[in-house]
Amino acid sequence: MFSLPKRRAAPLLVALALAFAAGPGLAQAPPPAASPVEPMPPPGPAAPQPLQPGDAFGEDVTLPARTVIGLKGRGTWDAAFDTLSDAFKSLNQYLEKQGIKPNGPAMTIYTETDDRGFSFEAVLPVAEAPANPPTGDIAVSQAPTGRALKFTHRGSYDSMDSTYEAITNHLDEKQLDAKDMFIEEYTADPATMKPDSIVVTIYVPVK
Repeated sequence: MFSLPKRRAAPLLVALALAFAAGPGLAQAPPPAASPVEPMPPPGPAAPQPLQPGDAFGEDVTLPARTVIGLKGRGTWDAAFDTLSDAFKSLNQYLEKQGIKPNGPAMTIYTETDDRGFSFEAVLPVAEAPANPPTGDIAVSQAPTGRALKFTHRGSYDSMDSTYEAITNHLDEKQLDAKDMFIEEYTADPATMKPDSIVVTIYVPVK
C-alpha cells in the first residue's frame, strides 16, 4: 500500500518575548499583564474541485499493454511538481530530437513513497520502441498492466493530498489490497502545465 503524499507546509509556530530594564535608581510600576496569544492553527489541506459528470471515482478498469519511454528519478514532496516537470522536459527533448511522437498522455508511475519523498518513472507512450534505443537515464519499458481502480482529480496540485486521502478511504471501505505503486495520467503536458488547476487521472493497481 502506498503512503499519502505530504505536500502541505509545517504548522506556523508563534513565539513572543518581553524585555524590561529598570533605569538606575528609578522605580518602575510592574508592566501590564500581556493578553494571552494562541498559536495560529496549521493550514488545512487545500480542497480539490468537485468532480464533473463522467469523472471516475473507484471505477474498475484494466490497464492495457503499452510501450513507453521513461526517465526514472527520486524527489521530495516539497519540490514534487518541479521535479516531475523537469523530467518531462527531458523526455520531450529526447523524443523531439529523435523525431518520435507520443501516442498517448504522459504518465508518472510512482514505485515507492514515504513521508520524505518518492521514487518515480516519468513516461510517454509510443507506438513502438525506437530503432535506436535510448541510453543513459532514459529507457524503453512497458507500462503496468492488469486490474486497477480509476479516479479523477480536479483542482490544484497541492489539493491532491485530499484526493489521495479519499482514495485510501475508498480502498479501506471496499477492503481492497493495492499494489505498491500508483499512476498519474495527465490531460496536459506536465512540462508546461500550471499547478493551480489541473486534471489528473489516477490509477491504483489492485491485487
